[in-house]
Amino acid sequence: MSRIVIGQYYPADSLLHRLDPRVKLLSVIAYVTVLLFVTDFLGLGLAAVFLAFVIALSRVPVKLLFRGLRAVFFILLFAMLLNLFLTPGEAVLFSFGFLQLTTEGIARAGLMASRLVLLVTGSAVLTLTTSPIKLTDGIESLLAPTRLPAHDIAIMMTIALRMIPTLSEEADKIIKAQKARGADFETGGLVKRVKNFLPILVPLFVSSFKRADELSTAMEARCYQGGKNRTKMQPLRLTKKDIFAGCIMVIFCAILLFLRFY
Repeated sequence: MSRIVIGQYYPADSLLHRLDPRVKLLSVIAYVTVLLFVTDFLGLGLAAVFLAFVIALSRVPVKLLFRGLRAVFFILLFAMLLNLFLTPGEAVLFSFGFLQLTTEGIARAGLMASRLVLLVTGSAVLTLTTSPIKLTDGIESLLAPTRLPAHDIAIMMTIALRMIPTLSEEADKIIKAQKARGADFETGGLVKRVKNFLPILVPLFVSSFKRADELSTAMEARCYQGGKNRTKMQPLRLTKKDIFAGCIMVIFCAILLFLRFY
């Protein structure tokens, strides 16, 4: 649980940290959307090179991002196995009942795993380089032209992201406390392990509701009234660097779409 990095903020003095949060939000949305259209290793390779360049600019430790990938290891493994043995093809390498291993399945499993790794890493870079306050301002500014309650949606999304690492730390503390009392989470079959985790879920839910109640009380004590007549100490303003970064992202997405369709 402590390996989850989505929702955490890594303070650093980098070009990516100084970019406008709206540009970073739209860039991540565009990056994720384009990845869903990529169906070959050439496009995914270009996306991986571009993401590596962005990570280098962000000055975020690579070990921190790899730690986040370890948290979704079972999701990656499940997706790979699902595509590996359930993808039909002409060149059958192994067959057992309705399960069959084909060259097409191997290629599809590799594509799916690579795409998930890029999606998780790209999303993690956004939260690692954007503080919760700036992220809230960016979401609110993007939703402002719509008729939706922009500020309420922005603050809920930001609190939800920020609570991910907080709940992870809380779960880690509960697990250590249960182990100190003799609980065993590492032996036995799958069913037994799931049953052993039930004593963790109950106090974790109780702690979550308690934190939510404390947060609402603190907001009411500070006369919080949502986005009504709200002002900002540092209003968002686009600079030349932001426009340049946005243009680079548009060009990159256009290249991937061109390779995909033409």
